[in-house]
Amino acid sequence: MKETIRIVLIASVISMTLLFCYHLWHKETIIEIEDNYGKLVARAENSALRTKTFNPSSIPNDFVEPANMAKNAVVAIKAIQIKGNSYRKRKYKKTNGSGVILSSNGYIVTNYHVIEDADNIEALLENNREYNCKMVGYDQSTDLALLKINEEGLEYLEFGDSNLLQVGEWVLAVGNPFKLQSSVTAGIVSAKARNINIFNKQGIESFIQTDAAINQGNSGGALINTDGQLIGINTALLTVSGNYEGFSFAVPSSIVKKVVDDLREYGAVQRAWLGVGVLDINEKKANNLGLPFVGGTLVDLVEMEGAGKEAGLQSDDVILSINGKETMTRPQFLELISQHRPGDEILIEYFRKGKRKNTIATLKNQLNTTDYIAVRKDKVLVDVGFTLRDLDSKEKKRLSSDGALVVAILKDSKISRTNMDQDYIITSINNESVKNVDDVVNVLNSSDGRIEVKGFYEMWPGDYPYVFDLD
Repeated sequence: MKETIRIVLIASVISMTLLFCYHLWHKETIIEIEDNYGKLVARAENSALRTKTFNPSSIPNDFVEPANMAKNAVVAIKAIQIKGNSYRKRKYKKTNGSGVILSSNGYIVTNYHVIEDADNIEALLENNREYNCKMVGYDQSTDLALLKINEEGLEYLEFGDSNLLQVGEWVLAVGNPFKLQSSVTAGIVSAKARNINIFNKQGIESFIQTDAAINQGNSGGALINTDGQLIGINTALLTVSGNYEGFSFAVPSSIVKKVVDDLREYGAVQRAWLGVGVLDINEKKANNLGLPFVGGTLVDLVEMEGAGKEAGLQSDDVILSINGKETMTRPQFLELISQHRPGDEILIEYFRKGKRKNTIATLKNQLNTTDYIAVRKDKVLVDVGFTLRDLDSKEKKRLSSDGALVVAILKDSKISRTNMDQDYIITSINNESVKNVDDVVNVLNSSDGRIEVKGFYEMWPGDYPYVFDLD
């Protein structure tokens, strides 16, 4: 009898323990889901949403779920360029591509080459609704542009981490090739950090190479993983025939997210510089330097007053990693640096004279300060004929003035006909004070007719007014 009671008690204790663990495991928790820009778009009451696991290297049974997630978030982009002033002599040039919705309130990323020089940009959604797009900003160095449509409650794609991609992993390309709306193709990651020199060494190339088929019209579309996350923007293909031949290239999400965040917040990319020139390592150079392997990023030159110089880097140092991530090639190095802003501190591991060393560098901008400045090429600025940037803190202190500095003047433009020169500092427009480029853009966008610009040159005494017509 006692033995029976003991067994019953043990069974009861085990049952209560299992029941408690079940309730603890399935305890409902309210979860708030935000889009890529922090806007609340959903609430859920199931902790399973937080514990979903994903094996990126696994072979999926099908691609239905990620394809459905992406189709409603990928749009067709039509860019129209108008040439000629006379109505009868006007010519229209149309470019078709794709774009990806990044937020529920209508931010869309695409390739810059899709919308370059466009006067009108339109987006066609999966539900066949059409919207006019506002240009938020663009970055030629990465061939990316950020657009905005006036809508709420849109489906969008969340960013995945392209740094975690593995060669051989399944991916899907979603876009509008040959105007075939919402086409989905599948392939694998063929390589990472690929440089194909389409920017002629003037941009940042660290592409994801895939064999997912893309063609004309896919540019600006989504490359997603099998979890439906955005891990790249389809940008280019290598081909002899002009059509897909097995080599497709996408800008990785690690670069895309940084660029679009900067464009949204500042109107231009806040690019960080280490202040060194770098090259790939070959076997001969590796042997000369005593490297036990062929790899790393060779420091070719070090700029005076640059971040690298201050961190103690020297020519012939070999950078092995940044913040623990390998830099075995120049594209890997450029990709990692491009994810930072001026003022960010990075940990650099490098090889010098047979030894591995570490140093910390504070990244700077092109002017060798840590201020957030960038050359602005907003449409209204380009239309009148110049590009501008904000003054940095050193310049403001030296000049005892705020303002916007003229970086370049476009040939045969309205500004060029005023005889304005580079390095002119704009302090007012139509007697309205301007402290930065945002002020210039706002005043020009809200004005028409005759424009009077006032300012000065640091090297020349006196004030210099210039006049032009917007119309």
